[in-house]
Amino acid sequence: MSPSPEPVVSELIDLLSLERLEDNLFRGQSRDIGTKYVFGGQVLGQALSAAQATVEGEGERRAHSLHAYFLRAGNIEAPIVYEVDRTRDGGSFSVRRVTAIQHGRVIFFCAASFQGEEPGAEHQLSMPEVPQPEDIDPAPAVPAEVMATLPIKVQRWLSRRGPFEFRHVYPRDELNPPKRPPFQQVWFRLSEKVGDSPELHRALLAYASDFQLLGTATYPHGISYYQPNVQMASLDHALWFHRPFRADDWLLYSIDSPSAQGSRGLARGQIFDRHGRLVASTAQEGLIRVVPDAQAAAAVPARD
Repeated sequence: MSPSPEPVVSELIDLLSLERLEDNLFRGQSRDIGTKYVFGGQVLGQALSAAQATVEGEGERRAHSLHAYFLRAGNIEAPIVYEVDRTRDGGSFSVRRVTAIQHGRVIFFCAASFQGEEPGAEHQLSMPEVPQPEDIDPAPAVPAEVMATLPIKVQRWLSRRGPFEFRHVYPRDELNPPKRPPFQQVWFRLSEKVGDSPELHRALLAYASDFQLLGTATYPHGISYYQPNVQMASLDHALWFHRPFRADDWLLYSIDSPSAQGSRGLARGQIFDRHGRLVASTAQEGLIRVVPDAQAAAAVPARD
């Protein structure tokens, strides 16, 4: 008998397991992970879970793409209701539209497409040559004397033990960020083994795909989310699933940012398993706003 997942993993699985209110209506809880608003990956993972739950009876159709927009900042203290529109069930594909509602207002919407397995032409780009995750040391803890000088929201974020483990190929000091080209590679995995459900692993990957991505667009500018006068938020997110994978095995997130302008940055990611198979791709544009001071940053919600 396999051991039960540790609490942070169990909490995440519970977070992605929605309460079904009606055939096409679901409710998800929110979790405070140290961010000011609901973490975008939470909404992505929950929306995908809702969409997947309405494709039952359609054979082996599995999500292959998701395109989302974040419209308003989510309230950590309140649940989120997900309404699914069964837009189309065709001969080969199914499409679902998901609207996330909180306090009577739409905060997010997405479209997800599903397809059954089909044979066809196949190719992929090669995985970058990087050290294996076992050859990379985990990130060291922030010294207590440094932690005490940081804003409370940054302390909460840095002190949490999340369900995913990350190992950066080229670590960057986020508290004193240098200017660097807009590229990074990060190994990540769920910290405990979980069940075999492909739907669960896709929802877990949707959740994790929002980590690291937008931050890559800050690299050339020597700024980071941890700085009190920097305001960052996801505006949209696209995710494509290419091949089967497990979120509890090491995956390499290879990210670049081709452009930043107009207080927005664009980042793209490729996710490989440790055998070099390209299993997913991502793209995201987000707000990157440097405001005059920390008080101004705290007073202006990112998406209102």
